[in-house]
Amino acid sequence: MFHWLTSLIKGKQPILESTDPMKKYLLIGLGNIGDEYARTRHNIGFQALDALAREQEFSFKTERLGEVGSFKIKGRQVLALKPSTYMNRSGKALVYWMEKEKINLENILVITDDINLPFGTLRLKAKGSDGGHNGLRDIQQSLQRTDYHRLRFGVGAEFQKGRQIDYVLGKWTEEEQTALKERLQRVAEMIRSFVLAGPKITMNEFNGT
Repeated sequence: MFHWLTSLIKGKQPILESTDPMKKYLLIGLGNIGDEYARTRHNIGFQALDALAREQEFSFKTERLGEVGSFKIKGRQVLALKPSTYMNRSGKALVYWMEKEKINLENILVITDDINLPFGTLRLKAKGSDGGHNGLRDIQQSLQRTDYHRLRFGVGAEFQKGRQIDYVLGKWTEEEQTALKERLQRVAEMIRSFVLAGPKITMNEFNGT
């Protein structure tokens, strides 16, 4: 299906050891590379994976199309990816690592910001539209489908008409920054639940919290 990546993937050794596709997972935190984008609302996907890395005690290293880290949890192997392709080419990195590691689509989780949810609200969905999000739009176009799991982190919509880009690329307020630590811990709990218990149980337990 993704024949245009064959030449890139061929000959490359996978990072995950397992050969069982049902025990391999891919987490993609959406964001933009560069200091000017660090700690902005649009980069919550990167921040979520950084928080998870601290809790699960793994580190990232530079690989093709992104920063990559991995960890094991109760027999499952998890690859965490922070794409270096910038937000509007997120799908390219996702497809490359999905194909390289031979990970099933149902075991992929995209972590993204969402202006349609109040700050800190978390919601896991199994499918849906891109909602105007450039990263999700590119993923949808790359996969040619919309039925992939995404964990939406609410960033609110406290901006005037026409100022959406400034808002999502803006830094967190002091109040938001204070609340982020607990919220990111909650995201890590959701990710572990997604891997260990599955999406349906995770949705029932965590959505809206």
